[in-house]
Amino acid sequence: MGEQQTVKFPQKVIDEYAALGVDLPALFSAGRLGERMGVRILEAAADRVVGTMPVEGNTQPYGLLHGGASAVLAETLGSVGSMLHGGPSKLAVGVDLNCTHHRSAHSGVVTGVATPVHRGRSTATYEIVITDEADRRVCTARLTCLLRDASAA
Repeated sequence: MGEQQTVKFPQKVIDEYAALGVDLPALFSAGRLGERMGVRILEAAADRVVGTMPVEGNTQPYGLLHGGASAVLAETLGSVGSMLHGGPSKLAVGVDLNCTHHRSAHSGVVTGVATPVHRGRSTATYEIVITDEADRRVCTARLTCLLRDASAA
């Protein structure tokens, strides 16, 4: 889990952050919780964020993917999209998350894809669809983030 990973950011986004002296690919991670759970971000842009998470190690007592683990994956992906939408002058802070669990996952890897539902000046809402290795929908989530001024943090 501590291995180095490469996230695919659009060059325009990398250049925007680089102009502010920020090495976005080096800075970015799924956070300590995401790392502990094995979340890997594969692709990141304001219009689409893709990530994976193993089922193993993220199960409830019956051996099924824990609903909270799906929530962690969903919030991670939606927050990344919101952050990229807001740009370097904004911080994305989750204010609402809901998850509907459609089916269980017992093994393998789940994949989440976050796409925007609303991208405004002060909020961003993303739908996150989590599927299993057979491309069956496991969970549908919606995350709304408040976009705060970074200077106010």
